[in-house]
Amino acid sequence: MKLTPTRLLYIVLITSLLAACASPAMLGAPVGLISQAEPTTPELVQAPPDATPTPTPFRPIPPTPAFLPTETPTPLPTPTSIVDAFLSPEQLEQVPGQVNILLLGTDQRPWQKGKKYRTDTIILATLNKELGTLNLTSFPRDLFIDIPGRGQDRINSAYVYGGIELLFQTFKENFGVRPDHYVLVNFFNFKQFIDELEGLDVEVSEEVSDYREGYWMTIPKGTVHMDADTVLWYVRTRKTTNDFARNRRQQEVLQAVMEEVLTLENITRLPELYDIYKDMVTTDMGLGDLLPLIPLVLKLTDGGNINRYFIGPKQVSDWITPGGAMVLVPDMNAVRKIIRKSQNIP
Repeated sequence: MKLTPTRLLYIVLITSLLAACASPAMLGAPVGLISQAEPTTPELVQAPPDATPTPTPFRPIPPTPAFLPTETPTPLPTPTSIVDAFLSPEQLEQVPGQVNILLLGTDQRPWQKGKKYRTDTIILATLNKELGTLNLTSFPRDLFIDIPGRGQDRINSAYVYGGIELLFQTFKENFGVRPDHYVLVNFFNFKQFIDELEGLDVEVSEEVSDYREGYWMTIPKGTVHMDADTVLWYVRTRKTTNDFARNRRQQEVLQAVMEEVLTLENITRLPELYDIYKDMVTTDMGLGDLLPLIPLVLKLTDGGNINRYFIGPKQVSDWITPGGAMVLVPDMNAVRKIIRKSQNIP
C-alpha cells in the first residue's frame, strides 16, 4: 500500500502513545544509554483465564525493600547537592532540524475530564532528521526541582500547578531545553489499542517477577510476545522493582509499539488505529508540525537509531524534606550531561 503523507502522519502520532503508563517511584536501577539486544524467538506471556494464587516457579529475585512509613518520616539533613539543584542551567541551543516532544502520562479516567493530574510518566522524545535518530529520555516523577513561581517541588506537580506552559518553563529553567510540543495520554484505553495490534513483541532487557492479581508472574529476558493485559502490567508493576526500572520498561514497550505500527500489515490499518488513538491523547501538534517529521520516520523504519537515556540513581540522591516528603534530589551536573547527550550536543 502506498505510504501517503496522511498515513505517515498517523505513524508519527502513534509512536507517542505509551507515555500513559505510570506508578509510584521507589529505589535504584540502570541508567544511561541502553544497547538493544539481538531479537530472539518471541515467547507468549499472558494471564491464564483460570489463574489461581498458586505461585508460578521462577528463579527467585530478592525484592527491593519498600519503605512504607506509618507516620511522617523524619527529615534528613539537607544534602549539599540541593544547593546546585536550583542554579540556573546553561541554556542549550536548538540543534537545526531537531524537534523535542514531551510525552506525558497520567492515570486520569474519562469521567475525570477537566481536572489536571500529576504527570507521573515524563519522557522527552528528541527527533533529529539529519542524524536519523530518536532519543528517549525518562525523568523520574519524584525529581525535586524548581517549579517557576512555585518553589521547590516534584517535577510531576508542574502540570497540576500551571498546565503544559508551566511544565515547559520548568524544563527550560532546570534543564536548559524548552520542549517544542507535547502529547498527553491516559492509560484507560491503552489495552484496547494493544488489543487492536494483537499484542506486542517486547524486547525485555531484564527479567522481572512480581505479583499479578493473586499469583506470581515472571517475564523472562529476551523477546516476549505479550497480550494487552500483560503489557499494561509490565509497564506498571512496582512491588519488587523500582521507578527507574519501570521507566526502562516503558521505553521498551514504546519502542515495541512503534515497530509494530510500522509493519506493512498495520500500515494498511492506520486510519482505523488512528481513530482509537486520537481519543486517547491531548496534544498541540497539528498537521503542519507533523509533516516535517516524515523523512525521519522513513529513516527510523529503515535502520535508524533509537537511543534510550534515563535520569537514574547515578544522577540523583534520596532525601526526606522538612515536610516529610520522600524525593530525589538531582546532581544537576550529572543530569545535564545526560541532557546534552540526548540533545546531540558534544
